[in-house]
Amino acid sequence: MKRPCLSIITFILFLYTKAADKKEVSSPDKKIKVTIEATDKLYYSISYNDTAILLPSVINLSLLNNLNLSGKISLKKATTRYNNSVIVSPVPEKRKNIPNVYNEVTIRFQQPFSLVFRVYNDGVAYRFISHIKDSVIIQNETAEFNFPENRRICFPEVVKRENADKYHTSFEEPYQFKPLDSLTEKNLCFTPVLIIPGSGPKIVITESDLEDYPGMFITGTGSNSITGHFAPYPLEESTTEGEFPQAIVTKRAGYIAKTKGDRAYPWRVVLIAANDKELPANDIVYRLASPSRVKDLSWIQPGKGTDEWIIGVNLFNVSFKSGVNTATYKFYIDFAKRFGFERIMMDAGWSDYKDLFKINPSINMDEIASYAKEKGIRLSMWTLSMTLDKQLEQALDQFNKWGVDFIMTDFMDRDDQPMVNFYYKVAEACARHKVMIMYHGAFKPAGFNRTYPNAMTREGVLGSEFNIWSDKPTPEHNVLLPFIRMTAGPMDYEPGILDNSTAKTFRPIGDKVMAQGTRCHQAAMFIVYESPIQIFAGNPSQGLMEPEFMELIGAVPTTWDTTMVIDGKIGDYIITARKKGNDWFIGAMTDWTARNLTIDLSFLEEGAYDAIICRDGVNADRYPSDYLIEKKSLANSDKPAIRLAPGGGYVMWLKKNQF
Repeated sequence: MKRPCLSIITFILFLYTKAADKKEVSSPDKKIKVTIEATDKLYYSISYNDTAILLPSVINLSLLNNLNLSGKISLKKATTRYNNSVIVSPVPEKRKNIPNVYNEVTIRFQQPFSLVFRVYNDGVAYRFISHIKDSVIIQNETAEFNFPENRRICFPEVVKRENADKYHTSFEEPYQFKPLDSLTEKNLCFTPVLIIPGSGPKIVITESDLEDYPGMFITGTGSNSITGHFAPYPLEESTTEGEFPQAIVTKRAGYIAKTKGDRAYPWRVVLIAANDKELPANDIVYRLASPSRVKDLSWIQPGKGTDEWIIGVNLFNVSFKSGVNTATYKFYIDFAKRFGFERIMMDAGWSDYKDLFKINPSINMDEIASYAKEKGIRLSMWTLSMTLDKQLEQALDQFNKWGVDFIMTDFMDRDDQPMVNFYYKVAEACARHKVMIMYHGAFKPAGFNRTYPNAMTREGVLGSEFNIWSDKPTPEHNVLLPFIRMTAGPMDYEPGILDNSTAKTFRPIGDKVMAQGTRCHQAAMFIVYESPIQIFAGNPSQGLMEPEFMELIGAVPTTWDTTMVIDGKIGDYIITARKKGNDWFIGAMTDWTARNLTIDLSFLEEGAYDAIICRDGVNADRYPSDYLIEKKSLANSDKPAIRLAPGGGYVMWLKKNQF
């Protein structure tokens, strides 16, 4: 008898005070096993190929009225379920058809709670569900992750601001590597974080389906453990002065959330990768998120855009005075049209930051909107989050009149419960107005892009803009991102800086921004990094001088039918292949170590392919803007060798020969 794809087996577990309750659930391929045990507390542990990778760890949800899952708990029943389905992504940053295969156990307690565990072949996730009629106040959540000895952790740590408490951060810090037992409660880290064993699978800790609840930070314990930490609920706020005002919490409550009592809470997610290259292609966070709440998705249009802010609108070889003005934006529209981009961003300065209806007098929005429509280019607008919150509906009405289909909102810099809810409020309003949204000064997506597919991307990453004032975006940092940050969802890095430098020659210079690593390193980001709307941050005046390079960048899609990581090592290098239609695009990046790598093309269908290749030039080790574009004929039997300069990159566009 054929086993159905979806089966349910229900059984009753009776609790006796002298015996512990235990439930085990394994991944479909049987490699991962989770054990849930209720004794004095509620514990879970994980093994991989019969070797412990997560030791018994306490989980608990506690309410202010002393109702929680610690202490004497009793099980009512447990239900197991096998799921084998496919999620069709309307905005596929990794792949169009996403296999969603897992085993699940739901444990119902005598207390008004349930606990759900899902075990996939590439990770484990659990969430609480409360069954309480009235609203509740969540005092705290316990989420322990206890590991065997001799682990290292790679993490981004919050740097406390002078004018705010430790929970204010833009979620843009470099990664640090430390022994796991060196972290203490003083280290407040934002997720995802990476756990590295001496041997065995790598583990990434993050979350999914974050709604009406604060995001999860991580702190150390001074041992081989980390634990979840949550921003307390804000009670009072003040508004900062300065160029970009924002709300700062001045008083917090002794609890983390006020919410409805009958609900599911965010998933706590443990990604498990036997090989480094499995992490960048892992989409478990997307699979766990709530399905789309936007019914009509036909208007959502991914693609590439330009942005003028990083280069300080510092154009050259033009006949007008560059700046935040009508002539400059018409120039950007012409540039986008010339190289196959779909839109331009009008960044900070097009209006008064505190009033979106006070237009910069150097800008004629009607003229710009008319010109963009004539050229078939869409407009995108930057907004300050506090201002957008106050003027949301009126502003979206105006954006609709101008033909704006994509906006950015900026400077949230928190993930406590009210701020998380702000993201939902804005995304829902934008969906009603058929406007796409990107969040800057933002926490990681955590599956939000599945629930609101018009929420195309977000920052939450130390990206190109840091080149203006620091040396933090190193090639090592750049090749860490696919293995850690990108597991939580798409990221707006804003690649394409055309002034490229070595470690020795790099200087952070505003208005003449350069980036560490080679030109091909920047080009490969458009393939390696996932963002359904990619923003080109380079200087278009320079791009016009290199049309062949810009035409290649313009041809790279931003959504994909299929993704595979051919090879990679965390923080060292990566080779990613993505397919769109009949074409394949391959991007490779390395750290400051020059590398000779091989690309095995056996994944291609049979037949000849015309390849356009952009590779590091012979002098790229000293002059990183040196590159070569060449054409070749290749087949799936080929294994081309590639040479990456220090901080180098490589791009290959494979088009199936139809003759």
